[in-house]
Amino acid sequence: MSTPAQWLARGRHLELADGRIFAVDLVPREPRTPGAGPVLILHGYPVSSWSFADAAELLARERRVVLFDLLGFGFSAKPADAAYSVFEHADVAIAVARTFGLSRVHIWAHDMGASVATELVARRERGLLPFEIASLALMNGGIYVEMSRPTLGQRMLMSRAGPALSRLAGRSRTIFLSQMRRTFGRQPAPGQLESIWAMQSRDDGVFRMPATIRFMQERARFRRRWIGALRRIDLPVLVGWGASDPVTPLAVAERLARETPGSELVAWPGLGHYPQVEDPPQVAAAVAAFMTRVEGVPGKDRAALDAEGPIGD
Repeated sequence: MSTPAQWLARGRHLELADGRIFAVDLVPREPRTPGAGPVLILHGYPVSSWSFADAAELLARERRVVLFDLLGFGFSAKPADAAYSVFEHADVAIAVARTFGLSRVHIWAHDMGASVATELVARRERGLLPFEIASLALMNGGIYVEMSRPTLGQRMLMSRAGPALSRLAGRSRTIFLSQMRRTFGRQPAPGQLESIWAMQSRDDGVFRMPATIRFMQERARFRRRWIGALRRIDLPVLVGWGASDPVTPLAVAERLARETPGSELVAWPGLGHYPQVEDPPQVAAAVAAFMTRVEGVPGKDRAALDAEGPIGD
């Protein structure tokens, strides 16, 4: 995986109404396959667009890929007075799409990003989305909040002790690294979790964590709006899941696929809560194959992607 510094060099900052947002626009070096539409990626909690770096680079061999750090994460601004609501994140996603001139996109969303995606689907249903959605890929997100199993660290952040915990930077780091490690099926590469911590804690980000985790409470509060939109969806949907995820177990994926019309389920044995980090080639190939099936254009399987060699910087 590229380092955070290398990833920062790939992107730029956008001055949007909600704050300063870091974004990366990956465009194929050669002409795109006809009909291969762009992808908008929505990352999860408590990571950033960097968690998709390798997977996105693989997709970008065939199609344009736009990623950004949600407000409060990664290299984006972490203002003290932001609401850090799913609705605010959806506003930022729309602003990023407008900035890059995206009129029709495939949406690939993970974890918290899946809730942002459901809000975009709800706005689409109401005729309030300024771009078209070609397809939706949802990955390891606790859509059914009652079926999720938050980590100890997440429960602490959501409790009254959350603000106090966030002020104890040393203790927060220890808990963060320990809890993150337990969510992986395949253990992360050396230094990977430390880099995630460094990106999240920069610019006082550690102090924002009790606020940025509020999306989990919103999942319950706006359940009818978001799950209702999925149950009425008329788009191709891929439910991709790390089958060894201890936070959002495979049962969540099975229910999501069962209750979402026109969806298909792919489970990755041995992968945990961050499939795109744990096995980028396998996950990127599955998502790419889904998108090409939707578009009816030639695609590449994992073997073809692997044969092309290592990912460029």
